[in-house]
Amino acid sequence: MTRFVIATRESRLALWQAEHVKALLGQQGHEASLLGMTTRGDQILDRSLSKVGGKGLFVKELEVALEQGQADLAVHSLKDVPMDLPEGFELACVLEREDPRDAFVSPKYASLENLPAGAVVGTSSLRRVVLLRALRPDLRIEPLRGNLDTRLRRLDEGGYDAIVLAAAGLKRLGLADRIRTVFEPSQMLPAAGQGALGIEARSGREDVRAALAPLAHQSTALAVAAERAVSRALGGSCSMPLAAHATLAGEWLRIEAAWGDPDRPGVLVRAQASGTIGSAEEAAALGTEVAARLRAGGAH
Repeated sequence: MTRFVIATRESRLALWQAEHVKALLGQQGHEASLLGMTTRGDQILDRSLSKVGGKGLFVKELEVALEQGQADLAVHSLKDVPMDLPEGFELACVLEREDPRDAFVSPKYASLENLPAGAVVGTSSLRRVVLLRALRPDLRIEPLRGNLDTRLRRLDEGGYDAIVLAAAGLKRLGLADRIRTVFEPSQMLPAAGQGALGIEARSGREDVRAALAPLAHQSTALAVAAERAVSRALGGSCSMPLAAHATLAGEWLRIEAAWGDPDRPGVLVRAQASGTIGSAEEAAALGTEVAARLRAGGAH
């Protein structure tokens, strides 16, 4: 038996994810405990992430715990993980993906199409903002930060007519009944890595890598390698309104991406590519190709 300490954010969803990894490790004969931490991303709720430092605000404190030896691994929602990790860290494992799609949540309306003109929709994701504007330019898109429970509470208090959340988080917390409609990727393309869990560790921790190996999901890892390559090639962060979603059937990978201009509502650049791949490097190369097509179409 090996004993590990798992660093995690303290939101209900993050703790569920860490407990999930703990249970999976337990099934492999390992013992794990949780180290709950509050990150800067959790503390700063009055400004958008793009204005205060980006997605790295959700992982920095956990990386410090890894660096100082307080924890052996950290569990992240992969869409919150920066495309390039600091030197000395690695994405040691990607777990099987939950539903990668976005969910429409509203106490009064069954779908985005049912919203009246001028209705208020909450999200702080620039990706969702540009995609929503392309679908319904007549709506008011207002900022909404905080963990999942906070966002649902603000919706229930009447601050919004509807909000858009990741379907994966709602399903993991047993809140699937809050979903009125799930957006198909053809309507609203997901973020790179959405729905997948990534486990970060210090480079060179062969014991951690060996313990995590049975948890890894190869097809998810290949798909998100392509998605993250799109974002990496465009310098992607939460300040970039970028979507990327890949599907794998056998060795055939298809990836779609979209970029929106927040200063020109309704302007979307789309690109896609597909091909046979057999490694993360080949998947990433396909993602890089899609990024080049986006750039050729005007993305920047």
